Amino acid sequence: MVKKILLPFTERTLANLKAGDNLLLSGVLYVARDAAHCRMLETLNRGEPLPFDIKGQTLYYMGPSPAPPGKVIGSAGPTTSARMDAYTPRLLAAGLKGMIGKGVRSKEVKEALGKYKAVYLAAVGGAGALISKTIVKSEIVAYADLGPEAVLRLDVKDFPVTVINDIYGGDLYIEGKKKYNIV
Repeated sequence: MVKKILLPFTERTLANLKAGDNLLLSGVLYVARDAAHCRMLETLNRGEPLPFDIKGQTLYYMGPSPAPPGKVIGSAGPTTSARMDAYTPRLLAAGLKGMIGKGVRSKEVKEALGKYKAVYLAAVGGAGALISKTIVKSEIVAYADLGPEAVLRLDVKDFPVTVINDIYGGDLYIEGKKKYNIV
């Protein structure tokens, strides 16, 4: 069963998500990668506000490609999440509630997900052209000087993801291997 979710996440919605749930997200996502994460952490460490309100929001780790004529965005596939692990616990402490990417997360990130009641979601790698069809609007909201690593605000409709890590410590990557006796 696929669950349709309206973003931003609420505490009630997060409490009802379990590792392995398939979701269709609609609402606002923010795109941020390595360089933007570094800047966000530096900003928070100086005690300054971020250039957008991260509380309750979801970050998509995406490497966008230029928009072809008549399109909102080019290919919009996920990038490897582990590169953001060093920054993630601090962003979760600041109110971030969801992240989308691909690949496993560190022990520290998984512990922070439980502590701050947030989720990690996976988008299908290699499906960037299809995913881009769910993006109805894209605009730069911070760090324009970073070019393709600027923070984007995306309006999405039925953006497909799977819950990998839930607020209860569930981990689909671990549970999936156990289910099929894969060591």
